[in-house]
Amino acid sequence: MFTIGAAAGLAKDRDVTLPAGTRLAVELQSPVGSNTSRVEDPVRGTLRRAVVVNGHTVVPAGSAVLGHVTDATRSGRVKGRARVAFRFNQLDLPGSGGRVPIRTATIARLAPATKKADAAKIGGGAAGGAVIGAIVGGGDGAAKGAAIGGAAGTGVVLATRGKEVHVGSGTPLIVRLTQPITVRVKD
Repeated sequence: MFTIGAAAGLAKDRDVTLPAGTRLAVELQSPVGSNTSRVEDPVRGTLRRAVVVNGHTVVPAGSAVLGHVTDATRSGRVKGRARVAFRFNQLDLPGSGGRVPIRTATIARLAPATKKADAAKIGGGAAGGAVIGAIVGGGDGAAKGAAIGGAAGTGVVLATRGKEVHVGSGTPLIVRLTQPITVRVKD
């Protein structure tokens, strides 16, 4: 006798929609950096945890998420902090699940500001120049030494870039869907 449906052990498929705002725990597999990445470079991650709805695994842990770099700006010499940003646009389901288009919020990292460090370089150069100028030429030498030292410190600041920003492989991330997606699952 041939029976149809679950009694025969045949699984039927159904569509499950994950709403916008669903959070995905991702581990980054592709390192990205403000000075090493370019816009449109591919970015890859894997799900650290399964997405479960009503007790059913909709997207298993280890599923690949694919995307691209959306911004890679190196730090400036005086102004401009480094920035790197990326987002995911595909979910690669295991087996015959195929690729599902997704849209996630952009993940961005901004390098720390260096204004205090820059001021210290300029001020340190001025102070050092004043001390040396005072030893060599007295009060008048101190003023000239401070000006020369400050100029040297300024030159160092102008010649060096600020800190770059990197997000390394293995970094855990939480990404948020910005649009709902529908995934076909077996019951």
